[in-house]
Amino acid sequence: MLCARLTNARFLTMDPDHPVAHDLGVWRGRIVGLDEAVTSLPAREVVDLQGATVLPGFIDAHVHLAWTGLKQNTPSIAGRTRIDDVLAVVEQVVTRKGSPGAWVSIAGYDQRALGRHLTAADLDKVSHGHKLYVTHDSGHGCVVNSAVLDLLPTDIPHDNGFLAEGAMGAARALRLPYSQEELAQAIGRAARTCLAEGVTACAEAGIGGTLLGHSPVELGAYQLAREKTLLPLRVQLMVSADRLHPVAAHEADGIPRALDLGLRTGFGDDRLSVGALKVFTDGGMMARTAALSSPYEGLDHAGQLQDDPDVLADTIVDGHLAGWQLAVHAIGDRAADVALDALERAQRLLPRPGARHRIEHAGLIRPDQLPRFAQLGVSAVVQPNFLRYFGDDYAAITGETRAAWLYRGRAFLDHGITLVGSSDRPVTDGSPLRAVQFMVERSSGSGRTIGPDEGITVEEALRAYTVAGAFACHWEDDLGSLTPGKRADLVVLGDDPRRVDSSRIGDIEVVATYVDGRTPVS
Repeated sequence: MLCARLTNARFLTMDPDHPVAHDLGVWRGRIVGLDEAVTSLPAREVVDLQGATVLPGFIDAHVHLAWTGLKQNTPSIAGRTRIDDVLAVVEQVVTRKGSPGAWVSIAGYDQRALGRHLTAADLDKVSHGHKLYVTHDSGHGCVVNSAVLDLLPTDIPHDNGFLAEGAMGAARALRLPYSQEELAQAIGRAARTCLAEGVTACAEAGIGGTLLGHSPVELGAYQLAREKTLLPLRVQLMVSADRLHPVAAHEADGIPRALDLGLRTGFGDDRLSVGALKVFTDGGMMARTAALSSPYEGLDHAGQLQDDPDVLADTIVDGHLAGWQLAVHAIGDRAADVALDALERAQRLLPRPGARHRIEHAGLIRPDQLPRFAQLGVSAVVQPNFLRYFGDDYAAITGETRAAWLYRGRAFLDHGITLVGSSDRPVTDGSPLRAVQFMVERSSGSGRTIGPDEGITVEEALRAYTVAGAFACHWEDDLGSLTPGKRADLVVLGDDPRRVDSSRIGDIEVVATYVDGRTPVS
């Protein structure tokens, strides 16, 4: 007897051998058959989906759950366009903080809306003896007041209180880490948000590190969230590369650096596992720290690498030698050069054709870099909603020629490169459907078309959030398509993305989300 039969729906399976179905059978959390194979079988529960469209559950291959959940409960200055208004909000938050000298966190900072960066002097006016830490929306910078600057080593660079990249990490290190309980609750909040948008599996893009980590025991927070039933979807954890340390392994292993006990990609189960090693090579476009080959339009610099190129390359190579899948953060084309060079050297030293290394973001990729992606078998894990929300700004700071190379779609596919969709939530909206709409239309919120030649079909965009996401996370045996034998993870939609006008895709209702074929939630 089936546990459940879902019927009267248009199942878009993403499986070319059986692309559309009307019935789907579930037994013990897995799909056991489609259409005639299950239609006449008895089932404990028969669910009439009333003509809805059903897809495999969306996979967000690059998200920050803990950061998202923490941000949801952090006072924000988002939407303010005047310095005085920002400072008024900060002062209100500070006055509610009872303990003199305590840390006060503020979210939602973006200097572009204000016309200039906040400064330590600005924050000093409203700090009232507290330590202020205002996080940039990109996650690649923060502004602090003088009380924090006074605690930093004198060699930490800053621009009137704005700390970028590694300097930001130095300020974060001054604070106590979050407790596992706090993190577990934050992870749960974010996971429920993802689930409501049809996401049934995701890759957490970096735990335990200096830049985006929240605790040296952050993996334990995810375990706690799972134990407390706060984790309703599948999560794969990327580990920040700065957690690697030299190990005295047997010389035959060829492992120069590793995590304790040799932990690496693949450890865990279908609900919580260790994924790729996250390596940062540059910063972010919003903070103007993404490393480009030539300067930003109107600025006298081209961003920055996170470290000396040789140091970054050695980290990538060591991770490869230690058996990791690598997820290399590279937004600018100069950073992508560093990543591709290092991955090529790594594969030359120890060929691992099945490693499925990834470049996260791949935000500005030159035409000459595309064949190298393909040759190395590297996936491009992009965030289409970056251009949906920030496209006008990104196009302006890269210039007309380079704007056509931003967050590519068609060029990756035409070169045989696996194109993977993701959100980088909470940096942008996490909705897969809104991202799919952008991938098709290439239209920013203002209506500006950015790189129109990079537009792809609806079917191709949906594959980026299902089949390709599963492949990038080594989940293809269980997820990504509605195929017998795979997990019964699926999303029920109020309309068919292939049949509505592309301008309506982002507004399609997510009716319900199933994980392991269980009672829908959302």
